[in-house]
Amino acid sequence: MLREYHKWHSPALGREMELLQFGHSGARVIVFPTSQGRFYDWENRGLINTLGHHISEGWIQVFCVDSVDPESWFNRNAHPTDRARRHLQYQDYIVQEVLPFTLSKNDNPFAIATGASFGAYHSASIALRFPEHFKRVVAMSGVYDVHEWTDNHFDDVIKEGSPCEYIENLNDHDKLHKIREIDWIIPIGVEDPLHGNNKRFSQLMWDKGVWHAVEEYNENAHDWPQWHDMIIKYIGGKN
Repeated sequence: MLREYHKWHSPALGREMELLQFGHSGARVIVFPTSQGRFYDWENRGLINTLGHHISEGWIQVFCVDSVDPESWFNRNAHPTDRARRHLQYQDYIVQEVLPFTLSKNDNPFAIATGASFGAYHSASIALRFPEHFKRVVAMSGVYDVHEWTDNHFDDVIKEGSPCEYIENLNDHDKLHKIREIDWIIPIGVEDPLHGNNKRFSQLMWDKGVWHAVEEYNENAHDWPQWHDMIIKYIGGKN
């Protein structure tokens, strides 16, 4: 399996960013880490091995990106609006730098955003704001609003980075059409503390005519063993 490490100075973030690439061809899979996680977590936790056959066969090419969560939503020293701005800068980094980089490696037009827990949040948040770049979202055990990280403060900047509020207030017909074209897969455990949040997000998506699949597991399902099962089941291949 081809494995490459990449690092460059990000103009969008004003700092160096790292990522790992696995594979040589296929659908481009952008992997977001869990909360305050790192670009090497999926490799260390064995999810890359779980996807090894798909990668080696050239069905998917995986790009594990780093996060700036400690500088955005988890930065309690910053005002909540500034936390949101840093998150939106991170999305600029993904769209303006990472996605063009992946296309330079592989021009397959089919791109997937995926992640578990806070990585699922990142996947949904960026696909809602930039739906033209993604064909599938696999958001495992995610949280879809940011109230926990806003100190009870909410404004238009924060709403941009909060999937529930973003889709609820979205009335741009062209963007909604593009969001509806994405294959949305949302696995969640029925005993997961985030189950209610997932149901709320699902209802808001239905209210906007966005078809999606909420796949419920009969357990908490909020840990790495379950995410191994979910990702191999829903990632797809041969796109």
